[in-house]
Amino acid sequence: MHCFSFDIETIPDVDFGRRMYDLQDLSDEDVASAMFFKRLQATGSEFLPLHQHRVAAISVALRSGDTFKVWTLGDAESDEADIIRRFFDGIERYTPDLVSWNGGGFDLPVLHYRALKNGIQAPRYWENGETDRDFKWNNYLSRYHWRHVDLMDVLANFNNRAFAKLDEMATMLGFPGKLGMSGDKVWDTWLKGGINDIRDYCETDVLNTWLVYLRFEYMRGNLDDKQLQREFALVRGTLEAMDKKHLNDFLAAWPSS
Repeated sequence: MHCFSFDIETIPDVDFGRRMYDLQDLSDEDVASAMFFKRLQATGSEFLPLHQHRVAAISVALRSGDTFKVWTLGDAESDEADIIRRFFDGIERYTPDLVSWNGGGFDLPVLHYRALKNGIQAPRYWENGETDRDFKWNNYLSRYHWRHVDLMDVLANFNNRAFAKLDEMATMLGFPGKLGMSGDKVWDTWLKGGINDIRDYCETDVLNTWLVYLRFEYMRGNLDDKQLQREFALVRGTLEAMDKKHLNDFLAAWPSS
């Protein structure tokens, strides 16, 4: 069994903004400001519609066999098409169970739009039982199937009035939560050339998601006490061996249980 926790970070699709609003002579920063302002006028919030987001980073945590890995797809120079293709290629290769926080409400719809824009095929992801009967009652697309577990949605009993933020849930459970970065800082960080900071932040988000998922699996009875501690130890050991600053900071903020 392969389990694949994932998280994406996005920036405004300024190319779309230029074409849509005829802003050819403006900088990326000014085009994005215009997009935010138009959205604010229309809705009272600057948060852009999902199809106006561009993927800047995708981080994943893969639990497979006796191993655990966390990394960000591609490298700092990879373009959007490359990192999205890598994400769907991973699904094609492993057919993993997917785990996310608000993945059904944000990450996956954004990936749908951007895969469509970039001409990326993902037949395994879009399978609904027409060619593989195992997917008829358990696929990635249905909100109520288990091949993709959107923890925010499931824990709220599919009730948007009960949704919680990942940072608050992770903190409540004794995990690190956000460490000086948040999604609303990604665009400013991007403009300053901080793609590596964005990639590091995305990895810590996916780690928080994975740790919450382990507690969820314990609550469901799929892990007992010893198995849960073994999973925690595997994560700790993996991060210690990687010896990267943002992961060491994550470990320092995660007290031993």
